[in-house]
This record gives sequence, structure tokens and C-alpha cells, in this order.
Amino acid sequence: MALGSFRTRRGIILAAALLALAACSKQGGGTASETVKNQTPSGTVEMSQIQAAFIGSGNTGDGTLQFRGRTYPFTVSGLGIGGIGVSTLEATGEVYDLAKADDFEGAYVQGRYGFAIGEESGGALWLKNDKGVVMRLKTKRTGLMLSLGGDAVVITLKR
Repeated sequence: MALGSFRTRRGIILAAALLALAACSKQGGGTASETVKNQTPSGTVEMSQIQAAFIGSGNTGDGTLQFRGRTYPFTVSGLGIGGIGVSTLEATGEVYDLAKADDFEGAYVQGRYGFAIGEESGGALWLKNDKGVVMRLKTKRTGLMLSLGGDAVVITLKR
């Protein structure tokens, strides 16, 4: 695949994910935290991201999914709204409602809150895709960032 068509495809996916974010923010349904209440995780995930924000935000990174005794590396990229600053993010957590590894891929709506000032940080990250897969992540940020808003991120398994 040519680099130009890859960028175009990723842009289309990110635009669709942002539209999904807008639609989900208007829905009255249950939150991701309600979805996984009292459930056993399907797997675990670790990821690293770099995020920059000034009203709008963007992020890029990679990670690994541990699922049914196997490790699946992946990339993550996204766009969003809300926040100001630049930070790196290390996240670890649980994955819920994952029936097969391929369901992990796709566009996720991300709800976030948190802050980072130097090495001090706090916050949480919830992600949910259109297949119902939910990630609950604990985050550690480094940098200078105030974050409150939502993002649409695209996760792609490395093949």
C-alpha cells in the first residue's frame, strides 16, 4: 500500500472515529465503567503514547495486548478535543468483552481526565470500540498537561 493511501485511509478512519465520539457523547446509555462492573477481564494491555493538546489534541504510540496466553503488539493514534499541553503517557490495565484478538482492532471512543506536571500525574482512561471491547487503564503522565475531554483513537494490530 502506498504511503499516501495509508494516510488517507487513516484520516478517514480518524474522521469516522471522531463522528462516533460526538454521537456517543449525546447518547444516554451506560458508561464504560458500568459495562464492566463485576466482570472478569479478558486480557491486559500496556501502552505508551505521546499526546499534544491545545483545545484539540493528537496522540500516537504503541503497546501490547496479553490475551489467551499470547502477546499482540499494536499501534495507536488519534485525535480529540479538550486539554492543553504536551505529555507522555504510560498506561496499564484490563481489557473486557474481548472474544477474539481481531475484535481489539478498530476505532475507540476515549474518555479521559487527569493532569501532569513534571513527574507528578494522575488520571484514568476508558476506551470502548464499536465491537463492545472496553479498556480500563491506569495512567502515568510526564510533562505539562491538563486533560479533560474525549478522543477517538484507532488501534491497529501489528501483523
